[in-house]
Amino acid sequence: MGIYGGMYRLGFTPWERYGRSAAASIAALFDRESAERERPLGRALDLGCGRGQYTPELARRGWESVGIDYVPRAIEAARSHGTDNLTYVVGDVTSLPAAGLGTFDFFLDIGCFQGLDAEQRLAEGEGVTALGNQGATLLMLAFGPSRLRSLVGGVSPAEVEDAFPQWELMTVEPADTRGLGWPMNKTSPMWYRLRRQSQPRT
Repeated sequence: MGIYGGMYRLGFTPWERYGRSAAASIAALFDRESAERERPLGRALDLGCGRGQYTPELARRGWESVGIDYVPRAIEAARSHGTDNLTYVVGDVTSLPAAGLGTFDFFLDIGCFQGLDAEQRLAEGEGVTALGNQGATLLMLAFGPSRLRSLVGGVSPAEVEDAFPQWELMTVEPADTRGLGWPMNKTSPMWYRLRRQSQPRT
């Protein structure tokens, strides 16, 4: 997580550039997620929300939106252009229950899981499961394994399932690569969509 915080200090945040370049495709995923649910939509947690690029988009679609990020500077920026219906919290996605956020019906993870090591990924999965209501969904963007693993840690479907044993992996779809740049555009980014189950997989 130190590298992540350092990137903010240096002003190097390529994930924000990607969010702008792929805005239309990301918006379509948010629209689909919202359209498949009854109203009211419920509560959404934006994991690793950064400076609040996506949390307001969820709120605009009717979610009660909360963003959490490890970097105080990012949360300060998010709050500075946020609105009264948004909540931003400085917190660690690997210890979510300690943040006292309550439960959620939707979780968004755009690159947060990606930046964690194996132990931290399991911890995030445990925390999301603890905060997830029955039938909650998780939408996650992560890069696939590649020869560039030393630069960009890859994520496989098996690793996602291992971290979320009480969740059903419903779909895996290729992500838009416009705006990623090298080397991320060589890593086969994927969107994972999971649903919270009442019992672990057997």
